[in-house]
Amino acid sequence: MLNERQQQAVHYIQGPMLVLAGAGSGKTRVITEKIAYLIRQRIYTARQIAAVTFTNKAAREMKERVAQTMGKQGARGLTVSTFHTLGLNIIRRELSALGLKAGFSLFDDQDTFALLKALTEEQWDGDKQLIQRCAHQISNWKNDMLTPELALRQAATPEERDFAAVYTDYQRNLTACNAVDFDDLIRLPTMLLQTNEAVRKRWQKKYQYLLVDEYQDTNTSQYQLVKLLVGERARFTVVGDDDQSIYSWRGAQPQNLALLQKDFPALKVVKLEQNYRSH
Repeated sequence: MLNERQQQAVHYIQGPMLVLAGAGSGKTRVITEKIAYLIRQRIYTARQIAAVTFTNKAAREMKERVAQTMGKQGARGLTVSTFHTLGLNIIRRELSALGLKAGFSLFDDQDTFALLKALTEEQWDGDKQLIQRCAHQISNWKNDMLTPELALRQAATPEERDFAAVYTDYQRNLTACNAVDFDDLIRLPTMLLQTNEAVRKRWQKKYQYLLVDEYQDTNTSQYQLVKLLVGERARFTVVGDDDQSIYSWRGAQPQNLALLQKDFPALKVVKLEQNYRSH
């Protein structure tokens, strides 16, 4: 049985919604029950709904819980994935608009390190810590939606200027290799949806209701992606814990919770305050 606040969160579909929920308050249950409610009430079909979270483990668990609630058949066509998998799916469908060719490569952290090492061999002589700092800085720039040109313009220290120059070379090499890195999985779809109206409308039509778990862990590019996918209709539910951001080291912006209320003035906020894990 859902408690009163959980029921409120599940049944509210008139506009944008933020569910503030601490650990153990049943927030993942709210998402799975809401998906079931949207489908059973024939408000949306499973194919029109996307639920997004941060780890493969969390996405798997959510998928299993929806299947338990709805049955496999009822949940067929539903998208439950991490942000990065969602971004990857958009990239695969929009290759030509992004200037990529089929069979593009996805660089992991080791590939990025190897490329940066090769690009800076002369000036840094394989200095591992410097290369790692540079990789971290490039990742932050990408998460903040900064192109190499903007990064160069905003660089405040000699080291940042060096890193921005390397970022330019790094990006040029990725393009030449028909490759993207992990941060591009969010950055590229976000940039594409920002600049290409036809593509934006196509994805807004595909996903008519969006649910986001652990929303406090979103970074700038992930928040922009959510905003672009929901568009002006703003049919979404995000669940977040305002006390707990575990990814601040990865560019997460817990203030995105506050930004949400500014960007969506009609936002309805429900707080789940009952803890089912500890008494």
